[in-house]
Amino acid sequence: MNNPEKRHYTLKCSLCGHRQEDDGVRLTCPGGHGPALLQADYAEREFSPCSGDPGLFRYRSWLPVTRTLPGVGRTVVFRSHGLARHLGLRNLWIAFNGYWPERDATLETCTFKELEAHTVLARMPQDPPVLVVASAGNTAAAFAAACSRYGTHCLLIVPESGLTRLRLREPLHHRVRLVVLEGADYADAISLAEAFAHHPGFQLEGGVRNVGRRDGLGTVMYAAAEAMGELPEYYFQAVGSAAGGIAVHEAAKRLLDSGAFPGVRLPRLMFSQNASFAPIHAAWRSGRREYNGSAGDDEREAIRTAFADELTNRFPPYAVHSGVHDVLTESRGDVLVADRTSALAATHMVSERENVDIEPAAAVAAASLVEAAKDGRIPEDSPVLLNVTGGGRTRLAQDHVLVQAEPTLRVKPGEPRESVVARVRELFSDHEIYAREAHVA
Repeated sequence: MNNPEKRHYTLKCSLCGHRQEDDGVRLTCPGGHGPALLQADYAEREFSPCSGDPGLFRYRSWLPVTRTLPGVGRTVVFRSHGLARHLGLRNLWIAFNGYWPERDATLETCTFKELEAHTVLARMPQDPPVLVVASAGNTAAAFAAACSRYGTHCLLIVPESGLTRLRLREPLHHRVRLVVLEGADYADAISLAEAFAHHPGFQLEGGVRNVGRRDGLGTVMYAAAEAMGELPEYYFQAVGSAAGGIAVHEAAKRLLDSGAFPGVRLPRLMFSQNASFAPIHAAWRSGRREYNGSAGDDEREAIRTAFADELTNRFPPYAVHSGVHDVLTESRGDVLVADRTSALAATHMVSERENVDIEPAAAVAAASLVEAAKDGRIPEDSPVLLNVTGGGRTRLAQDHVLVQAEPTLRVKPGEPRESVVARVRELFSDHEIYAREAHVA
């Protein structure tokens, strides 16, 4: 699909170096090699936030977008006092992604998934196909809110457990269709989304392969650089696919290449997962690059009992070039785990010490930070950044009347894939591009 608008970047393959112009939806390199992430190479080499924009698009010179969208929030970074004092860390900072009006945090779906949703939409061509998004819940909420605001055709596919996160400030726009998979998990949602990859009129959002998603998430590091005046030595985040972790690593490299922080090393990526379901942790501890996910009954049970089910990606981009293994290696990072007890304790600790509620994934990251601090793994004066990837949901419900998003279609366990695809395609028969391309096909 062509986009006549001039773009301020090109796409570069992280493996073979092939360069290509972006059409707003491209996900892969045309080279005949193994999986590798595309990266945006920007014409602007200096770190130059746009001072007139308070939101995400403050960093638009390092975002793969052709336009900006109004009223978009961003990450708020502040120095911790209560939690820092409790942990004995003198230079602890918190990157808060959520709703906290007193700190000007205005992400209306309460997670950093809004950063990726708005960047993906601003990257797409003006006359886009139906965007297909698979999610455990939070990503779907972010795209539901953004696509409803701008009237963008979007297909959201989520397991039934993810519905609880789709309580929004406005009802879904009629162009946004929500498909719920009963008795399924996140990997099942991804699998169904992939089934639309070659259907005319549909475009996979692409997850970690989408440079819009990653560079939107990478703005967490830009916000931190502005607030801290330096880069963190340690970066803590809970991960499922680790798209956000890969993104902040790429952003940190861009900042170092700009010369803005001479003599500084890349932040150590300290990823965290549920103790009951930790495929990235297991792969990293194995010392091997290879990773083979599975879908056995034991694994599905572990997913059902996980404290933070949004972290339960069975097939993370571990071995892909410039993926999880590579960024952990390059950053001298590590992967930790947190069980339910420690995650609950961290939830209460952050609430008491920082006066804000946090999401389960953020609690897993906070629990790992607590463990690392107690074990003496972090020097007390080292700059540390904790990414609270979601928070403020309780406060949002107090300040606003929220609307539960209603499924457009429910899919029963065992329903044939061909039948499901046919039913979903019919939902978009009113889409001009879909109707035209489907007719041609």
